Amino acid sequence: MLDDTLILPLTDAFGQAQQALFETVVQPLVYALGWGNLLEDAYTATGWLLVGLIQLLVMLCVIAPLQRWRPADLNAPRSAVRVDVLYTLIHRLGAFRVAMFFSVEPLLDMLFGEASVHGIQGIQLDALMAPWWPGISDTAWASFVVYLLAFDLLDYWIHRGQHQVDRWWALHAVHHSQRHMTMWSDNRNHLLDDVLRDVIIAFTARAIGVPPGQFVAVVAVTQLLENLSHANARLSFGWLGERLLVGPRFHWQHHGIGVGHEGDAGVGSLGGCNFAVLFPIWDIVFGTARFDGRFEPTGIRDQLPEHGGRDYGQGFVAQQWLGLKRLLSGG
Repeated sequence: MLDDTLILPLTDAFGQAQQALFETVVQPLVYALGWGNLLEDAYTATGWLLVGLIQLLVMLCVIAPLQRWRPADLNAPRSAVRVDVLYTLIHRLGAFRVAMFFSVEPLLDMLFGEASVHGIQGIQLDALMAPWWPGISDTAWASFVVYLLAFDLLDYWIHRGQHQVDRWWALHAVHHSQRHMTMWSDNRNHLLDDVLRDVIIAFTARAIGVPPGQFVAVVAVTQLLENLSHANARLSFGWLGERLLVGPRFHWQHHGIGVGHEGDAGVGSLGGCNFAVLFPIWDIVFGTARFDGRFEPTGIRDQLPEHGGRDYGQGFVAQQWLGLKRLLSGG
């Protein structure tokens, strides 16, 4: 049986680190900027900042050595990876989440407030699922697993939409235009693409009653495993492992040119395989799984000279601008 002693030390240690980081760094900065009225929000942001710092530490100390040990792409130039590092820092150090907090969160507060006034309430998914885990003493872990599975299923369908809706693909193509994939490539997305996904995720979190602490944990674990699945590492989890958890080989196939994220009809056709973010079970159930990948070259077919050599931009600004142009032109 699971026991509370497995999770309490972790939450206590995180809380103490968050408090220390807030008191020594964030709070003085907030006061210096004259934003004392935002202290409560700044404390919440400190938690996300701490999560990001922990993630970066794990990436550098665990995933980076795996990339050096068995790289799948031996010729990845640093210049091609540098922009992905920038995307990662923007997201993991809180800049994107702060922007979302001031733009999307107030809209969700208003929406759910209005719904509550009219007697429309969300659900508590973990409470509904509680009868399924009788005898488990640590319901926090059980709830975490439920929410992790729920959001992973949602992510699967969001990912399908990104590939099968023309204008959404116009934005998501920023992610797939990387010809040299590494652990930094997970956050290489058009910012509008990230906004659309995060709005869906945040709305769902409110609707199914995810506690803030559980939401942070689900996001943190998901992001780290996505860093691993994008890693430039020739790794396979084996026949069974690759059907239980998305790894580099499974996801590399999704990024393969003309293999994993485009249909069989040719350049620009939509379709693909291996859309799962964490658990391949969704691809297996919905018929989109392929396990025969061989670390094919990554990118998009129309980037190739023989298919037009389309430019997706080399730097952050160019990638964002060209993504908007594709969106407005329909593809």
